Amino acid sequence: MNRLKVEEALKHFLIEDIGDRDLSALLFEEKDTGEAIVRLKEDGIVAGLQCFEWGYKLLDQDVKIELLKKDGDFVQSGQAIARITGPVATLLSGERVILNLVQRMSAIATLTRRCVEALDSTHTRIVDTRKTTPGLRMFEKYAVRVGGGFNHRIGLYDAVMLKDNHIAAAGSITAAVKKVRASLGHMTMVEVEVETEDQLHEAILVQPHVIMFDNQTPETMERWARLVPSTIRTEASGGIDLDKLAAYRHTGVDVISIGALTHSVSNLDISMNLSISHKEALIQ
Repeated sequence: MNRLKVEEALKHFLIEDIGDRDLSALLFEEKDTGEAIVRLKEDGIVAGLQCFEWGYKLLDQDVKIELLKKDGDFVQSGQAIARITGPVATLLSGERVILNLVQRMSAIATLTRRCVEALDSTHTRIVDTRKTTPGLRMFEKYAVRVGGGFNHRIGLYDAVMLKDNHIAAAGSITAAVKKVRASLGHMTMVEVEVETEDQLHEAILVQPHVIMFDNQTPETMERWARLVPSTIRTEASGGIDLDKLAAYRHTGVDVISIGALTHSVSNLDISMNLSISHKEALIQ
């Protein structure tokens, strides 16, 4: 992740939570210091650990962060992933925002790794979609990469995807592709979604960079993939999840896009335990 962009986002997240000041932190004085240990409460792949360092440094440059694991590590329940020392008020003020991010990113990385393992293919890649949480796309797409997946387009600005509504509005796949190509440079990729075999043949003739097979059975995708020239990449999409992936292993498609990687995960359970003068309290 780009540190400048992450820090800019973290500033907004921390301001949203802390506002003018953390009223609960009034309980502590500046001299009160402590040590916080961050642990997983369930097995998973960790991601976004630098958020602890970059986030806490925004609050107080004197906070010390020791990362005990690295992004992409499989961590068992109960294992520590970070040790943070500094003013107690700072540790408490930053913990919820930073934990929220690391929990979500780790959940996405964990699900992505499970999908990659379930597909078990040396050819077909698992990729994400734009079905991300507003404001968190940078974090969530990074987590997909940590889990062993790949990113689809980042937004509407870096590639063209002509879906059913675009095609209907343009009148045909051919008309849609020709019109966007007339307005774009040679470096911009164009992808076309197809739902029928007639659309597939039309798309092959107009030669986009990628053809997406939308909501088709594995058997249909395997047959369609054999019809597509090797110069055009193929993508499978539509309702494919962890439980169904094995059925798509031998379809021959180049990528499988899964929206559930980012829109249907439950945060990984991670807690932070704070020690103050040999007293320990669990931060909820």
